[in-house]
Amino acid sequence: MEFLIISGLSGAGKSRAADMLEDLDYYCVDNMPIALIPKFAQLCMAASERYERVALVTDIRERASFEELFKVLDGLWDLGCDYRILFMEADPANIVKRYKETRRRHPLAVPGISVEEAINNEIKLLAPVRERADYIINTSNFTLGMLQSELYRLFVGEDTKRKIVVNVMSFGYKYGIPLESDLVFDVRFLPNPFYVSELREMNGLDAPVSEFVFRSEETKEFVSQLQKMVRFLLPLFVEEGKLSLTISIGCTGGRHRSVAIAKAMTDYIESIGYAAQNINRDIQK
Repeated sequence: MEFLIISGLSGAGKSRAADMLEDLDYYCVDNMPIALIPKFAQLCMAASERYERVALVTDIRERASFEELFKVLDGLWDLGCDYRILFMEADPANIVKRYKETRRRHPLAVPGISVEEAINNEIKLLAPVRERADYIINTSNFTLGMLQSELYRLFVGEDTKRKIVVNVMSFGYKYGIPLESDLVFDVRFLPNPFYVSELREMNGLDAPVSEFVFRSEETKEFVSQLQKMVRFLLPLFVEEGKLSLTISIGCTGGRHRSVAIAKAMTDYIESIGYAAQNINRDIQK
């Protein structure tokens, strides 16, 4: 079992990191009291098949907490828990800017102390934890995508393009555009198999329908251009930290043209190394 403890400066992105780790199949708990960590670790170890990766966020606001934390950490070794510490930090100027943007109060801010002073006090306070950290991430100039990539590098070590799942969904405009759509393409300009009597009761997954749709030069050109666009966009979405993308392709009823195009795009996306799944929302309607 992987057991990760996330600590660090307020405003440096601890909770955001936990959210991203959750997308990487970690079981995450925010604001875990130090005293509960040993019991929590024991429960996770007892059900290690269910909790293969665990991450928890813990804050230390008082100097007296260090002795308790380090005692707990030493106890984790005695339990046979192989833990790691991720320490999140950022330059004081960046943290000040984040607090001004969110208008939240720094947890160490008290009357008569500025945000800058509170941050500097926290840096000194957390220095012992930083010294024991296995990983340190400075998020000063990080975008969300950069933080996502760094977490991938540290805790996954796989090609990031494998971690975005592309849902290619066909739909019928008469039933509405899927709410989960990120990109929507209208293929109602393509030749419609509905008006060919022997094709009407089939759908876009049937070879005769697909062949009819792709016989058109407009279809071939459209799909070629769409493939180029998707190939260009996917690395940018990955860099941004997006883990799921829904490409919706619509025709009138969602049974013929959109289904055939969605299937072709799903096959193409898989062929260039991304995980893709084909969803035909209205094919049975």
